[in-house]
Amino acid sequence: MSLVSDVFEDHDYAEHIPVLRDEFVEAIITDPDGQYVDCTFGRGGHSRELLARLSEKGRLLAFDRDTEAVAEGESLARKDSRFAIVHADFARLGDILDERGWHQVSGIGFDLGVSSPQVDNAARGFSFQKNGPLDMRMDVNEGKPLSQRLERISESELANVIYRFGDERYSRSIAKAILKAKHDGVLKTTSDLENACFHAVPKKARHSGAHPATRTFQALRIWVNEEMDQIDAGMSAAMSHLKPGGHLAVISFHSGEDRRIRDLIETQVNPCKCPPQLPMCVCGKMPSMRWLQKKPVRPSEDEVAHNPRSRSSLMRVAQRLTEAESKLVTWGPDYDDGLC
Repeated sequence: MSLVSDVFEDHDYAEHIPVLRDEFVEAIITDPDGQYVDCTFGRGGHSRELLARLSEKGRLLAFDRDTEAVAEGESLARKDSRFAIVHADFARLGDILDERGWHQVSGIGFDLGVSSPQVDNAARGFSFQKNGPLDMRMDVNEGKPLSQRLERISESELANVIYRFGDERYSRSIAKAILKAKHDGVLKTTSDLENACFHAVPKKARHSGAHPATRTFQALRIWVNEEMDQIDAGMSAAMSHLKPGGHLAVISFHSGEDRRIRDLIETQVNPCKCPPQLPMCVCGKMPSMRWLQKKPVRPSEDEVAHNPRSRSSLMRVAQRLTEAESKLVTWGPDYDDGLC
């Protein structure tokens, strides 16, 4: 039985539209016969398009921590033997790929954030536009819901969460308002949380731009699901499990995620720690990745018009280097290792 209260059940949600679908798939596929990983299955929009581009020899493995998404994936797996899904967060990517013998794959993709069905289902507690429980867990059978996480957090700690993960300029006043509402016994649902956020910002900021609760709900979701730690672990495993020439594509939806993705890839693109005045690298840290799309790919005007939720999406793409390419980047075009 679901741990989410039936009081808030609402399944009148829109079909999930995969963001940057064609761009994402084209960025990942290098060999139609290869092995690929979709680290965030969602409702399968990207996975289905990947399968459409793969040959009969191609294989696709997907991950998701949401039980409803996994059920959708298992249905797809019964129809297509080239596909399989794992009920796990992508922080376990490395271990699971090794267990399956997928030590080097042709392409890996991440579509971070939440899917439309998750947002639009009031019972999940992700949206301030629908009244629901203070939950926000990707996997309702794991971890603590938001209501419990708010039990033992100080005002300064909560303000830090909202600022770090939401880039919210009014994080201190919002944190104070949230904990006051909780202390007063009037913080029971997402509508209560939205109300606290709305009245915590200055009047002049309440009706300009995005809703005052937008960044706070985003930040709390990231905090509840430990998403930044998941990204660190998943990205590290992804880059180490790509075969030479393999592609990595990551779609993110806010600046904090995008900065984290950029910096994680950049550490593998430019790992050298030598002083810039040295004529060549002597630290021995050779690059393992190169940028294919450092400047983020954004959705077209047509896509945004068709799917407004794609507006903030950003996609970065990188490629795993061969050993020879890594040496060439490190030592320059005149590098000679003595081989004919």
